[in-house]
Order: sequence, then C-alpha cells, then structure tokens
Amino acid sequence: MKSGLAEGYTAIVMTEVTPSMHAQFEGNVVHPVYSTVSMVYHMEWASRKIILPYLEEHEEGMGAKVCVEHMAPAKTGSLLEIKAIVLKYERNMIVTEVTVKDRENDRIIGKGEVKQVVLPKEKIKQRIKES
Repeated sequence: MKSGLAEGYTAIVMTEVTPSMHAQFEGNVVHPVYSTVSMVYHMEWASRKIILPYLEEHEEGMGAKVCVEHMAPAKTGSLLEIKAIVLKYERNMIVTEVTVKDRENDRIIGKGEVKQVVLPKEKIKQRIKES
C-alpha cells in the first residue's frame, strides 16, 4: 500500500433509501424500509472508499469481516449518511468503525465495524482458483 493511510481517516457515502433497498427475500418485500443487506453494502462501500487512494496497482482490498447492529428503521426517501472511520491499520489489515445516520432527524440507523485485507491481485486470483 502507498504510505499515508492512518487511524482516524474518514470516508462518507450518502444515499437516499429507495424501494430496491427494502427488506425483501425472493422479490417479496417484508418491510418497506432500509434493509440490513443494503446497510452492510453501504458500510462496505464507505470503508472501501478509504483504502482506494492507497492501493498499489498490483493490490486489491477484500472484505474479511463485518459486524453490524441495525438499530432503527429508515423509510423510503430518507437521506442517509454512512461514515467510516479507520480504527486500526496494521500492515495489510484495515478496520473501520461505520455509522449510518438519518440526516433528516439525526437518528442513528445502524453501526458496526468492517475489516478489510489488502492482498496482491495475483494472490487473490490464486485463492479464487483454488476454491
């Protein structure tokens, strides 16, 4: 990785809740609110935005662990801020703390941690081939 990444670095993803983000299984909507699946996606995206400027040409990041607490619903049209902050950075491992907040009422929708590992692209290809 390129130098410069440090604990405390932050990245933000903004999104508006749409029907495609509703809690659903096999196309059947269970609840017409922001799903945990969508929240995890946005948490991983915010965390990935942190590492992108530091990846070397031959490297790629991989998700290694996600811990999530979904604390409140967010209805269609809610504007969400997903903020990731680097908690820990050691060698090729980055752990971020992520908070999802409804901007309209300043309510916390969810929080959690995302762990990423940076590996050479060739090593990733080999692991995929062996699986």
